[in-house]
Amino acid sequence: MKEKKHPSGLPYLFFTEMWERFGYYLMIGIFFLYMTDAVKGGLALEKKEASDIFGTFIALVYLTPFVGGLLADRLLGYRVSITIGGVLMGLGYMTLAIPGKTAFLVALALIILGNGFFKPNITTLLGALYNDPRYKERKDTGFNIFYMGINVGAFICNFFAAYLRNSFGWGQAFIAAGIGMFVGVIVFWMGNRHYKHVDVRREVQPEDMRLSSVFTMVLLPAILAGILGWMIPGNVFGSDSTDAFLFGALPVALFYVSLLFKLNEHDRRPVKALLAIYGVVIIFWAVFKQNGTALTTWAESYTDRELPAKVVPAARTMGMVQDVTYLQDSFPKIDAQFRTSKDADGKLIKDVEYPPYFKNLPASQRPQEGTELHLLSTELFQSINPFFIVLFTPLVVAFFGFLRSRKKEPSTPEKIFIGLLITALSTLVMVAAVSACNDGLTKSSAWWLIGTYGVITFGELCLSPMGLSLVSKLSPPRITALMMGGWALATSIGNKLSGVLASLWDTYDNKADFFKVNFVLTLIAAGGILLMLKWLTKIVKEHS
Repeated sequence: MKEKKHPSGLPYLFFTEMWERFGYYLMIGIFFLYMTDAVKGGLALEKKEASDIFGTFIALVYLTPFVGGLLADRLLGYRVSITIGGVLMGLGYMTLAIPGKTAFLVALALIILGNGFFKPNITTLLGALYNDPRYKERKDTGFNIFYMGINVGAFICNFFAAYLRNSFGWGQAFIAAGIGMFVGVIVFWMGNRHYKHVDVRREVQPEDMRLSSVFTMVLLPAILAGILGWMIPGNVFGSDSTDAFLFGALPVALFYVSLLFKLNEHDRRPVKALLAIYGVVIIFWAVFKQNGTALTTWAESYTDRELPAKVVPAARTMGMVQDVTYLQDSFPKIDAQFRTSKDADGKLIKDVEYPPYFKNLPASQRPQEGTELHLLSTELFQSINPFFIVLFTPLVVAFFGFLRSRKKEPSTPEKIFIGLLITALSTLVMVAAVSACNDGLTKSSAWWLIGTYGVITFGELCLSPMGLSLVSKLSPPRITALMMGGWALATSIGNKLSGVLASLWDTYDNKADFFKVNFVLTLIAAGGILLMLKWLTKIVKEHS
């Protein structure tokens, strides 16, 4: 009988994560558009406010895994935690379909809590399967395959989102996200027998902080610090929500640092390495997660999305068409930088010239009054990155497998360093895009965005799945889910910083400067990894 290369539970976890990410990325792909939409039932928020909410939301989504991982390690187990998380997220997506600010806030809270239970524990469960000596050397490859599942869901969801929100409305699209999440929960329990044996709660050591102490000494201070950050007169970091988040995240970050003083020497070295990695990859997420804000703004307003007439019928059937009607006095007033204008009462000022999309479109290309322009739906650009991941993952896996067979495969820290360098290069593609369209005075070719996503995808494949694999390799077994929560905390802070950076979009008259800042930040992060590379590689070899 031929020996299996991967554990039997991998396909079930693959499809569970695929459907979970289908729901999440369907929601996140239209979230910014929904908040800024002032025409078809959206919240009509300014881009700065929407960016702040977006960044805060995706930050909190990745902050709560600290709690979810801890509860799974100590109390609930991985399978129960994953199930609770999936149900909460599904309910949250569907609640977004209910009009009103209260429902909006309740929905976001459910999604934030649900992801906290789901995210760290499904990756921990996968890592536990690969701790079997038969599969251990293929752990990096297993996480690459798992990561491809994430992006299969992220790729197909935006076609559903475009069709449903264009044909029926925002609410129906959010309901579809909830259905996808519930399908993921069902798939997860179908594969229960394949990972039941690794869902084992680890014995607590004398040096570990008691669960009750974590809540009183970490979570309570985090909540109080967050409230303090919100109430501080003025703003320290740009907005009340940013102040509240960063103040609130500080006690959690200090808790992870405190682990260094409580662990024995054998466990302390790998945890110290993980904390160093967490600190550096914050910058990666701060740049990468702008795909939902700054790059979505670029796609919406600065990119030529007009479809050739011959492909419109087929594209409409697939839900890919967004119709924009040229009508005077029907759309919000915006300036040359696509900034919305409001009167003293906060009401949108109507534009007497043309709809927003036509601001940087030559007059000769505008349709006649009352006619429609058929555009590619903006959220479909969100599918470019996951499409490339699905396309490139087999190539990356094969390439590293080839190097492994010749004993030349880069270490996991080296892969992360390569990923940061490639991410930096992706920002330069957007610098070139800004130059090519005269800083947004004319429409930019869609190929610039496609190129940017293509480059950053290689960076992501070298960094994100490798980071998950590294946490699984180096974490002391009894706190693996907790350390997965630490990776999520780093992601959370990076996500929040992405919102902070994106909220500055309107302050840059030359958009090339916006992307140059991202380039410099990513290079600094790459330099940080380079300085620690020898030390990190040594620890990985000792503990793999």
